[in-house]
Amino acid sequence: MDYASSLLGLLPGAKRGTPGVKELLTKVATYLPHEQVERIREAAEFGAAAHQGQKRVSGEPYITHPVAAAEILADLHLDADTIVGAILHDVIEDTPIAKADIAARFGHDVAEIVDGVTKLDQIRFKNREEAQAENFRKMLLAMVRETLDIYAPVAERLGLYAMKLELEDLGFQTLYPQRYRVIERALKRARGNQKEFLNKIRAQLEAALKKAAIPGRVEAREKHLFSIYRKMLRKRAMLSEIVDVYGIRITIDAVDTCYRALGVVHSVYKPMPGRFKDYIAIPRINGYQSLHTTLFGPNGVPIEVQIRTDDMDRVAESGIAAHWKYKEGELEGSAQQERARKWLSNLVEMEEGGNSEEFIESVKVDLFPDKVYVFTPRGEILRLPRGATVVDFAYAVHTDIGNRCVAAKIDRRLTPLRTVLRNGQTVQIITAKGATPNPSWVNFVVTAKARSAIRHYLKTLRRGEAVGLGKRLLVQALAEFDVKLEAVDPAALRSALTEFALKDTQELFERVGLGERLAPLVARRLLPVDRAQVAEPPPVIPGAPGEYVAHAAAGPLAIAGTEGLLVSYAHCCYPLPNDPILAFMSTGRGIVIHRETCSNVEDYRKHPEKWLPVSWQHKPGRLFLSEIRIETVNKMGVLAAVSAAIAGTHTNVIHVTIETRDAETSAQVFVLEVADRKHLARVMRVVRHMPDVLRTVRTISTHTHARAQPDDGKYEDN
Repeated sequence: MDYASSLLGLLPGAKRGTPGVKELLTKVATYLPHEQVERIREAAEFGAAAHQGQKRVSGEPYITHPVAAAEILADLHLDADTIVGAILHDVIEDTPIAKADIAARFGHDVAEIVDGVTKLDQIRFKNREEAQAENFRKMLLAMVRETLDIYAPVAERLGLYAMKLELEDLGFQTLYPQRYRVIERALKRARGNQKEFLNKIRAQLEAALKKAAIPGRVEAREKHLFSIYRKMLRKRAMLSEIVDVYGIRITIDAVDTCYRALGVVHSVYKPMPGRFKDYIAIPRINGYQSLHTTLFGPNGVPIEVQIRTDDMDRVAESGIAAHWKYKEGELEGSAQQERARKWLSNLVEMEEGGNSEEFIESVKVDLFPDKVYVFTPRGEILRLPRGATVVDFAYAVHTDIGNRCVAAKIDRRLTPLRTVLRNGQTVQIITAKGATPNPSWVNFVVTAKARSAIRHYLKTLRRGEAVGLGKRLLVQALAEFDVKLEAVDPAALRSALTEFALKDTQELFERVGLGERLAPLVARRLLPVDRAQVAEPPPVIPGAPGEYVAHAAAGPLAIAGTEGLLVSYAHCCYPLPNDPILAFMSTGRGIVIHRETCSNVEDYRKHPEKWLPVSWQHKPGRLFLSEIRIETVNKMGVLAAVSAAIAGTHTNVIHVTIETRDAETSAQVFVLEVADRKHLARVMRVVRHMPDVLRTVRTISTHTHARAQPDDGKYEDN
């Protein structure tokens, strides 16, 4: 009796026979040590007992399904924990056994695997999309979608090529049964002639290799139906036009022999120009290695030939699973495993950047890239999606490098961070201590890791800014009642947090800073009961666009221009330092600054509680946008002359719009970056003195019928 059979005899009901268990134990016994096979036997016993009496729809004992899943993993030579997890993967869901019970008996890792693949049928979600997102997030830190969209690409990314092909063909057969049958029948009809044709080519190549004293196997292979179907879609071709449905694979002993074999193959049939790929020198991201070449076969029929070593062939079929080995009880890794681990760790980083739906889209983008290969200064190769930029490269090196990058060199030349990378370039990232990601990077990065890291940083930054701003606003609101924040009764604060369903004061400050809670109302809620009942509302500020209030003791909120994401400046009126301004609390956005003369201020009168007084600090610390309208003679070269004059004042032009009024005159609307009103006045004065300029005004709205403020020179006096 063999070892597997002796183990089988220990299982409950083994005399009756549990389908698949003997085959499973036989497979794992070929590559796992005795103690690990024993664990798998114990798991099979445990699972069979747990599912005792349960049947599948087919009438088979339920244990046959998890055992069959474990067999698939055993074919890949995966480790014992993974096999045990597969055997027990339905135990938590379908039996009274808890995760803690599995952890106690089989270890924490097995319990995590079982919990990770437990289906979420009984968990309620707000919508189907959320349910899908959370399910895949739990399985692979991602989502569940159709097999062709997600699982097959994931298998390919992990190098599980044989599994990928099987999933694709099964998915194709299920989703498009009629198309599957048509292609299958057509290939069966053509198989007879193709077989004779391929045998002839194989014999010629075998003879040529033998003559060159290169030992190896030459095999003809038929391409899978889904790959043929996908090629038909891509080329918009009929099946009869897809001639390369068969290929040749040559497997030999060593890497250097692969290149010798390539020369022999090219001596038998001429290669097609541009159809050679060296995946040995530069492996695919999943670790796949092989030489690919396409030949002009008999009668000009193209023949795809792959040349690889035995080890490369195992990796091509089983990916990272081809390198699972045990040595003194420890699992050894490989370069392929490291790539897989790095990708999975990137998924963890992506998860931090947004919600489940964003994570889904990030993973899909990451699964379907056309790659570009670039080099680090040390000569290491990085694979990035086609269209990747310097910032994508920086984040691919390390998240901290991406966060701190300020400049870059491509082939030793300084280049903008948004530059799109090309094959073969050497990229050097220049970082600076204290540098932070620019929010605009999100608009041009293409990798999921970069996008997620930037969003995560901005989300954290936004929260920090909201907390600081909210605290300032609440301090100001309490000052209206001559109360300091530190003097607020802790019991009143706890009561308010409970009422608002908030966990702590930091979250309260955040909500106030984001405009989701109004500081005056929160301040009133924090007053003692006797004070809150008799407190008079602060006086209305005369001349205000709405009925917003302020207390003289509190004073207006000081705006420095450096508050960050939670203080923004309205593009309808482009306020500048020293302009009379007002602030509107916008829910989710924080404070929006408007000029008092802005026409849109009138629209906000119905929300007087959301207005608050603000003033400029003495020395604002940033540049601001402003808009001017310049009417000129309509002649060639005027725009260039005006732009040059503005640039001569050391002013940056952000945007320009041309409005042709008639044959004689035209209007040019410039959005400029200026420090304050004096800076803007200096620009307008220079432009106004140009010979072809008829009129220069500062606009207070970006709309076509915006009001304009004449250039009367008064800006310089304020």
